[in-house]
Amino acid sequence: MMEFFTETAIIAGVAIMTGGWVVTTWLRIKNGYPLENSWGKSVYPKNDQAVERVKLLTQENAELRAELGSLKDRLGNVERIVTDSGYHLTTEIDRLRDKSETN
Repeated sequence: MMEFFTETAIIAGVAIMTGGWVVTTWLRIKNGYPLENSWGKSVYPKNDQAVERVKLLTQENAELRAELGSLKDRLGNVERIVTDSGYHLTTEIDRLRDKSETN
């Protein structure tokens, strides 16, 4: 009698674990997460949506890199203007002018 309960418990446990694995895999596929094989290596399903998504993300990445490059150039120009000695001279003149007007 005890063997029957032990075998039933083992079968039930295996069924629950298999069901959990199936549900987990289904949720990963549904939400777009990468799948893994038995060695833990990612397995990416090949479908048209995934290919299109990668293409759009690659294009967006290139656009953002170009924008970042232009912002770096603009920031360099602003830094050059601020650190230019003429800028300091102008601010000093303005500061002295403001002092003389308040006196």
